[in-house]
Amino acid sequence: MTNVEKTARIFPILLVNFMGTLGFSIVLPFLVFLVKDFGGNAIVYGVLSATYSAFQLIGAPVLGRWSDTFGRKKVLLISNAGTLAGWILFLIALFLPIETVFTINSVIVGTFVLTLPLLVLFLARAIDGITGGNISVANAYLADLSTNENRSRNFGKMAISSNLGFIVGPALAGILGATLYGHILPVLAAMILSAVTLILIGVMLKESKRPIAEMLVPEEAGSIRKVFAQECKECYGETETVNAKKLEFRDVFKLKHISFLLVLYFLIFLGFNIYYASFPAHAASELGWSVTQLGIFYAVLSAIMVFVQGPVLRKALKKFSEEKLVIIGSLILGTNFILFVSNNILLIYVAVILFALGNGLMWPSFMSILSRRAGTTHQGAVQGLAGSFGGVASIIGLTTGGLLYSLVGATTFLVSAGVIFAVFIMSFRLLKTNSS
Repeated sequence: MTNVEKTARIFPILLVNFMGTLGFSIVLPFLVFLVKDFGGNAIVYGVLSATYSAFQLIGAPVLGRWSDTFGRKKVLLISNAGTLAGWILFLIALFLPIETVFTINSVIVGTFVLTLPLLVLFLARAIDGITGGNISVANAYLADLSTNENRSRNFGKMAISSNLGFIVGPALAGILGATLYGHILPVLAAMILSAVTLILIGVMLKESKRPIAEMLVPEEAGSIRKVFAQECKECYGETETVNAKKLEFRDVFKLKHISFLLVLYFLIFLGFNIYYASFPAHAASELGWSVTQLGIFYAVLSAIMVFVQGPVLRKALKKFSEEKLVIIGSLILGTNFILFVSNNILLIYVAVILFALGNGLMWPSFMSILSRRAGTTHQGAVQGLAGSFGGVASIIGLTTGGLLYSLVGATTFLVSAGVIFAVFIMSFRLLKTNSS
């Protein structure tokens, strides 16, 4: 199979991932402004962002197992239908009167109100979250089509498709948000993009693996633990004889090295989400940025990341193992968060370059390691459980980030740096797991 044929094979999932990311990222530049207009503050913004992750924590593992049992395509259709429903509610919220439901007055968190539109936004994010298995199932889909030789490159392409969405989305938000229609056009665009993504999945996407529900065979004498206790190539092939319907999540932890990788997954998401909750509030209050300026920031960050996850990552993989790239990337990434403490625009954009370089090297490499260790039959279950770990980290990170920023301001970014530096130190263990 030529490189062109291989790319064509994974193109539909890359396109679906791009469209989904574009629809999500289009609201990033103005969401913090919208929350403030509706009576909220940095803490409400953090909790609203965490609502998606909280409900994804419930839905992602179930959707991941369903994708193993019934097929990836069906679950992706369910997930994206939920996303579309969420955006419809989001759009409705923009037309509701700003009526106060109740007011909170606290010495610690300040004074803010929860209004009717804010409550509908929370509902919209909850619906999107509980059906939010798109990322974990898309990763499992890509893993189905990947081999050990092209796994890192394929996950690099997936990361590029995400970052292209993050380039176009914020840039489009900056353009549409500057019109007389304000926030309405970007949200309407997100809703339309979600509908298009749903159609793309139905028309273009082919099922990546035969559903386990159709190929179950009787389990050998003994138990599933016997399979998980071995690290042989046959365990990763299509000839696995595990009855997936009986797989429980605690059994996933018995796969070699998976527990450690899930801890790293948790910490990476924790560091990122503390930053993601605090930086938009920082940009709006301390830096005085507009929706357009914040959109440009996200677009520039993603554009650099596309370059890093393309030619830079390809060259890096020729010189370094995936495990070493996780170590190098996490060191660079932790350093970038320290620079965000300054309000100096030059240092902020130096931080952007380091952010893109560190994340661009680390994340595709880490996801490739996780995918390789997950095996074939239970790829969806592992990715779904990883989504749960990411969900817990997002809930903690987003709520903590909003609260910390309201208390200590830009110093919050040092907390993100500390978490990622912990990942850097722990990642040296990956060098040992690579040889086992």
